[in-house]
Amino acid sequence: MKRIGLLGGSFNPAHRGHRKLSLHALRALGLDEVWWLVSPGNPLKPDKGMAPFGARLASARRMARHAPIRVSDVEQRIRTRYTADTLRKLPRLYPRHRFIWLMGADNLAQFDQWERWRDIARQVPIAVIARPGYDARAHASPAMSWLRRAVRPADQAKKWTRWRLPALVLLRFRPDPTSATRIRAADPAWHRHFPNARATPISTASAATTRSRTDMLQP
Repeated sequence: MKRIGLLGGSFNPAHRGHRKLSLHALRALGLDEVWWLVSPGNPLKPDKGMAPFGARLASARRMARHAPIRVSDVEQRIRTRYTADTLRKLPRLYPRHRFIWLMGADNLAQFDQWERWRDIARQVPIAVIARPGYDARAHASPAMSWLRRAVRPADQAKKWTRWRLPALVLLRFRPDPTSATRIRAADPAWHRHFPNARATPISTASAATTRSRTDMLQP
């Protein structure tokens, strides 16, 4: 049984903050891997300023090099728009995996705006990682009000596979100040650094026991 952390996002572009967050979660939660689910389109973000999917995917692949991080285009391949739908389908594709959803405190602050967010919390445990400037808003958010009784002690984070859902754990660490917004402001055409990027099939799991499941995601 593989223990997998899921980090979804636009990755517009991927940066070292994503990598450091993922590696911290991997250690704190006792994960085998972290999967980056690169979204074809984020319902909560405008299309303006969104780089092509292939370039975002390529930036994530570059940032994930030499780390137990797998970059996945699974949401494009199974044609899911919302996280709740992705989480409903993943266990069917990977029955030998256990998943936990990773998010920054900035996402918890607006979690109540996500489509069927309560269903997400009932499907998988959630690990929230601190992010400067958002912790207070996250703790005061409508979603946190609903989830407050589901909070588990951080010193039990590695036991997440045993938790009854909904369950949420708050992880503390010193996050990297890098942000995609700042990168885009400094280089609006960053995606031109990936001129040959295409949305090609990417395996989210390399083991032979799961390869047949990955093949289901191919065109």
